[in-house]
Order: sequence, then structure tokens, then C-alpha cells
Amino acid sequence: MSYVNPAELVRTMIDAGEAKAFMSTRDTIIRAFMAGAILALSAAFAVTVTVQTGNALVGALLFPVGFCLLYLLGFDLLTGVFTLVPLALIDKRPGVRLRTVLRNWTLVFVGNFAGALVVALMIGVIVTYAFTVEPNAVGQRLGEIGESRTVGYADHGAAGMLTLFIRGVLCNWMVSTGVVAAMISTSVSGKVIAMWMPILVFFYMGFEHSIVNMFLFPSGLMLGGDFSIGDYFLWNEIPTVIGNLVGGLSFVGLTMYATHARTGPSRNGTVSPTAENPVKGTVG
Repeated sequence: MSYVNPAELVRTMIDAGEAKAFMSTRDTIIRAFMAGAILALSAAFAVTVTVQTGNALVGALLFPVGFCLLYLLGFDLLTGVFTLVPLALIDKRPGVRLRTVLRNWTLVFVGNFAGALVVALMIGVIVTYAFTVEPNAVGQRLGEIGESRTVGYADHGAAGMLTLFIRGVLCNWMVSTGVVAAMISTSVSGKVIAMWMPILVFFYMGFEHSIVNMFLFPSGLMLGGDFSIGDYFLWNEIPTVIGNLVGGLSFVGLTMYATHARTGPSRNGTVSPTAENPVKGTVG
């Protein structure tokens, strides 16, 4: 069967988190670099489609292609490791410590940023003929996105910061649901369908994804967006990273772990299946 039940799914999530926590520095950075680069290309593709069709829904429908590819190839996004790696710590896997988790997050952040930045530079070259002419319509749109989603939040002060944070939370609720849902099937088609749905929701709703933003905002700065590097980090990247962490871990990782790995006894005296006890039985 291609379907994996939730109890097995949570065990797979914990195993994946443990494997990522102990991955070599070289492999962690390479996989993170490629994930950031592929997701950046996907974002550029979605913006191009939206500009050319005038329909944001078409761009959102096509954006998940990059997300699906990078996860099928085993690459890692910061949003995914925010959800999976802490589960190995919570489950007390041998050798997993808080510093192990923080090391993984730091390396993935660096790799994602480097990959997204390289693609941002490449797209900048393409839309300006190596910065010798004014940006084309796609380049102009990239500059506008960066401006509206930095100083646009700053104009609203604390309310803007809260809105930014909540959009980051909602984003990784959906993105991490896609990461986890991919594990619920053993077929490629099943994985793609499961990932596509929540990623479509996040992108069309305009939620804030820290790695997508690692492409959008450097691109915007290169292409004439009226905001600064300080605006980008203070009024987007840092709050978005924190929101992504809270959203993925709280609404996906911890909830799945709590109800499927540490399932409480049911009211009729039986024990529901869990990751440790996949077969239903009676309380002894």
C-alpha cells in the first residue's frame, strides 16, 4: 500500500529529524544550497507567470513544482528542519542535544541563503541584460514585492510586525504540512499531490516564507526596490524566520508527535495506536 498511517508517519518524521541532525556539515550545506536555489527558481517562475498572465492564481498553482522537486531530491529547507529536527530531541534520541539542533538550523539557513542569493543574482542579470538596461516587467515586479513587504509593514508599526509574524506562522503551518504529508505516501504521485495542496495555499495567500524571501528581497534590492538591507532583515527576514519556527513546530511537529507518538488512553480503556505502539491493545 502507498498510504502510511499516522503512527508510522510520526516515526518516520522522528527518524528523518535524527538523520538530519547528524548529517555531515558538507552534505547539510550542499543540500540546503540546492534547496534554496531550486525554491528561488520556482519563485521567479511563479512571479513571471503572474506578470505575464495577470493572474496570481496561475502563478500560485505552478509554484509548488520547485518545492516538490527539491524534496523528492532529498534537499532541505529551513522551514522543514524547523519542524523535524526538534522531534529527535524531544524523543530523546541518543546524542541529540539542543546544540545539535541549533547547528543544523544554522547550517541550513546559511546554505538556503547562499543558494537563493546566487539565483537572485542570475535572475537580476537576465531581466536587465547584465544590469545594462532597466529591469523588464518581471524585474520591476520583483522590486515592488520587496518594497511592499518591508516598508509596507513598517508603515503600520507594531501592528505591521504582528501581521508579518502571523503570516510567517501560517506559512510554515502549511509548508511543514506539505513536508510531512509527503511522507504519508510511498509513491511519487502520492507525495507530489500531498505536497502540492498546502504549498498552493501558502503561496496564493501571500504568507511569508523565509527562504522564498531570501530570493525576493535581494532581487528587489538589485532591481531598484526602494528599501534597504536593514529594512529587509528587520521588517521581513528575522520576524519571518521566527514565525516559520513557531508555525512549523507548534502546529505540525508537536501536534503530530503529541497525538500520534504520545497518544493518551481512550475513554473506553483501550490504547490508540501510536508510533511506539502501532497495534491497538488494552491497558494492562
